[in-house]
Amino acid sequence: MTRIDDTFAALKADSKKAFVAYIMAGDTDEATSLEVMQGLPGAGVDIIELGIPFTDPMADGPTIQLAGQRALAAGMTLQKTLDMAAAFRKGDDKTPIVLMGYYNPIYNRGVDKFLVDAKAAGIDGLIVVDLPPEEDEELCLPAQAAGMNFIRLATPTTDDKRLPKVLQNTSGFLYYVSITGITGAAEASAEDVAPEVARIKAASDIPVIVGFGVNTPEKAQAIAGVADGTVVGSAIVSQIAAGKPVAEVLAFVKTLADGAHRA
Repeated sequence: MTRIDDTFAALKADSKKAFVAYIMAGDTDEATSLEVMQGLPGAGVDIIELGIPFTDPMADGPTIQLAGQRALAAGMTLQKTLDMAAAFRKGDDKTPIVLMGYYNPIYNRGVDKFLVDAKAAGIDGLIVVDLPPEEDEELCLPAQAAGMNFIRLATPTTDDKRLPKVLQNTSGFLYYVSITGITGAAEASAEDVAPEVARIKAASDIPVIVGFGVNTPEKAQAIAGVADGTVVGSAIVSQIAAGKPVAEVLAFVKTLADGAHRA
């Protein structure tokens, strides 16, 4: 059992849906980013997705791309991302942290070293966008052997033939991408998402969290209402990009979390 598994068990016991928040590590600088991260649980966030800055984020729209560029320009690295998680863990040993990013920085570091360091930093799960199920021996299976969840993405184009392969070694939760396209590109629709979530849940008992295109408390409530929870990323990152004080960013996050928890 990981912190992710424990969190979903506790939410289920309370008949609550999960609210997951994404931030980019090091955006706009290390200190600000850590301050935001440390405030997320108090703002109602159940699981934190921590983005690893990368030069070529193929699945991300302009908002997340620019966040990564700001972080890289400020000197953020994979090591500093792990250091940020470790600093967070000094004050919070309960809230799950999922690293989200691309395989290149991990490969460059070396999988074995990365997994040891990530586990030591208090990482609970990984979302690696560009590693398909056919590459599970590369990182997915070693990560699970190290005690971390490997979270897979499914999309509107994941048909019934492909779905079993996607679910095969997924653990923690399945991240359902509500739209075709990149992050921040369109709004999610609960009417469109509901049958897809039902299809996935008919094939597996893993929690299904829906992200992409969720940007208001009302949308968070609607999407969480047809799934096990929702993820918000670009809308939060936009607040950071606008230079809002940390307190205002966290107040905005709380409105989203409250929406999801009302579902």
